[in-house]
Amino acid sequence: MQFITKSQIKIPQRKAASHKGQNGQVLAAGGSEDFAGAVTLAGLAALRSGCDTVKIIAPEKVAWAVNAYSPDLITAKLKAAHFKPIHFGIVKKLMEKFDVLLIGNGIGLKNETKEFCEKTIKSVKKLKVIDADAVKSISMSDAENSIITPHPKELEYFLLNSKIDKSTINKINNEKNIENKSKILKTITQKFLDSNDVILLKGKIDIIISKNKIYYVKGGNAGMTKGGTGDVLAGLCAGFLAQSKDLEQSAINASYLNKKIGDILLKKKKGFTYLASDMVEEIKRLRNLN
Repeated sequence: MQFITKSQIKIPQRKAASHKGQNGQVLAAGGSEDFAGAVTLAGLAALRSGCDTVKIIAPEKVAWAVNAYSPDLITAKLKAAHFKPIHFGIVKKLMEKFDVLLIGNGIGLKNETKEFCEKTIKSVKKLKVIDADAVKSISMSDAENSIITPHPKELEYFLLNSKIDKSTINKINNEKNIENKSKILKTITQKFLDSNDVILLKGKIDIIISKNKIYYVKGGNAGMTKGGTGDVLAGLCAGFLAQSKDLEQSAINASYLNKKIGDILLKKKKGFTYLASDMVEEIKRLRNLN
């Protein structure tokens, strides 16, 4: 098993003469009244990755909380407590001006919200990063041009939605050998991967599966089980993707840096006291790897 190394990280470089918007723009659809922080962390991580603009579309109360936390994030405010299918048209219209849709962070699992996620992901053909409850809301036939970033339980929902039988899912869950696990997963998701999709399965060792390759990323520590670290990862994926338009490389960059940041903070904070918001701040120290 070969692990991703620093030499394989390719950070997008901006041209000296570039102007606003040329370095990527992300629209993040997420948040609910119970989870306002997730989409904030994801949006800030996307900005820290180097993209020019992040706009968050969220329920009104969430959006105001985002504005209060950071002046760097633009918001679009929905007059609702959670996303509903009727909000699909607003997102689709906004996406005309954005490079990448980031969807799912803190969005919740109400039936109306699941319908919104499914409809939006199916219909928006631009590049996407699909995280958290949005992963639970879709099947393999719903997405293309996407990076999905599930942890094992979210992956299970995704596979069940895709009509993968429970015995196969149990085989993946029970497989201790990482290489065997990734090969099984690649086999049953090949049609999904052929639609220009990438799976970034989070774990002690991250598994990144694209159409033709499987990558492994080690690092990180038990402090990264805290809430919000996955949102930082999704934001990094979206930010790098908005700049490079390269799904596979963006997933590699995000996974490697996310774990590296966790390890740096473990030493810096002398233990597991660091937070996901600390990880956002640390991105700026690692972005210029090449």
